[in-house]
Amino acid sequence: MPLLVMKFGGTSVADLTRIKNAAQKVKREVERGYDVIVIVSAMSGKTNELVGWVEETSPLFDAREYDAIVSSGENVTAGLMALTLQEMDVPARSWQGWQVPINTTDTHSSARFTSIERANIDTKFSEGFKVAVVAGFQGLSPEGRITTLGRGGSDTTAVAFSAAFQAERCDIYTDVDGIYTTDPRISKKARKLDRIAFEEMLELASLGAKVLQTRSVELAMRFKVRLRVLSSFEDTDENSGTLVCDEEEIMESKVVSGVAYSRDEAKLTLVTVEDRPGIAAAIFGPLAQAGINVDMIVQNISELQGADKTRAVTDMTFSCPTSQVARARKALEEAAAQGHIKYDTLVEDNDVAKVSVVGIGMRSHTGVAAKMFSALSAENVNIKVISTSEIKISVLIDRKYMELAVQALHDAFELDKVS
Repeated sequence: MPLLVMKFGGTSVADLTRIKNAAQKVKREVERGYDVIVIVSAMSGKTNELVGWVEETSPLFDAREYDAIVSSGENVTAGLMALTLQEMDVPARSWQGWQVPINTTDTHSSARFTSIERANIDTKFSEGFKVAVVAGFQGLSPEGRITTLGRGGSDTTAVAFSAAFQAERCDIYTDVDGIYTTDPRISKKARKLDRIAFEEMLELASLGAKVLQTRSVELAMRFKVRLRVLSSFEDTDENSGTLVCDEEEIMESKVVSGVAYSRDEAKLTLVTVEDRPGIAAAIFGPLAQAGINVDMIVQNISELQGADKTRAVTDMTFSCPTSQVARARKALEEAAAQGHIKYDTLVEDNDVAKVSVVGIGMRSHTGVAAKMFSALSAENVNIKVISTSEIKISVLIDRKYMELAVQALHDAFELDKVS
């Protein structure tokens, strides 16, 4: 039988009424002739509640017990979904990660898949069951302990099952009806995309778009899993939502497909750093060891100091999430105390935002940067840092101008128009 994977996020299964609504969508696909693997998240807010209980009980918690507790929300949803489907006369069975089993690494709270064993679920399908309801976000370590995949891990679970079972498609049901050219809450002109390439979606996800988890898009691109993002709360058909697919499936793309933003950014500058071979490694090595997610990096032109003008110094600027500033500061101070680096001061700016334009059409078109910078200049928005890749340009700006910048760029690239 052809097989579909359907994933329902927390808002889609927030209560029994919504679980029933999701189950009706699953039943419809079964009636169309599909076997279905359903991946479910915990009910909306449940994971946060469980995390809060863990932190209140044990601030320095054992990560293995943390995973055992926070993964329980998905178990409840999976069981309720299976029961709801059974009440609709759809043969269904729920599965926890260890029952499949979903094998992962032993890195608790951020484990990665190593394999998904098909035999148990395939056996149930052969016995006449039409739906396997699998608890997302969780797996099994080599030591036999429950693991979790990190926030958004149910998206990754759905893509991994799609690849393992060679599903025809992976449908991600959420509280939005697709991928938009930018956040509709910021620009009323935002337009829903019918299709978007894996590379574009990966950039948008990593740059702040919250619809899909970054790791899930990476996995989909690697295994060519066709993803469809659509709403749990609307009637849908085969043309609903946005299809995330290979670039070859898109006949012709606009130069820029979307504008993304990240509000929680910080800019840190090491002033008067010794300019010598290996200084970048000496700075960013300790940051990497501290788990700091460094993004943009800019090194100023070197200048000579000292009485004899022989001491070369420079300034090194980088960006990271605001939540990691304190850890970054500590890592740099420790590196300086150990004599690995020298700098005069560390300047922190916690009031910046990152705005980016993304599009596979940028590979073959010139002038994108000029148009972007002109649009920001026309709105008197000053650019602090710039970074580029083959299909995106990102700028760091004052946070108060973020929404203005998003709207200006959306208009400049005429993203409200289909072609």
